[in-house]
Amino acid sequence: MDHLAVANWMFATVHRDEDTEPAAYPEAVPRPSRAETEAVETQRVVGEERSATPAEIVAFLSSPM
Repeated sequence: MDHLAVANWMFATVHRDEDTEPAAYPEAVPRPSRAETEAVETQRVVGEERSATPAEIVAFLSSPM
């Protein structure tokens, strides 16, 4: 569940007019499982070239120039 969606729902519920319908509770957002993300990581290699992993991108962007 997204905490921001729940916080927005709570804010709207507390600040609504007494005569209006209550807001619907937010639906849970489906998230990919660990197995699905690992499958994507293995599919990144294309031929001899490969895409950078998120960890490699972070390391590159946080390195001093």
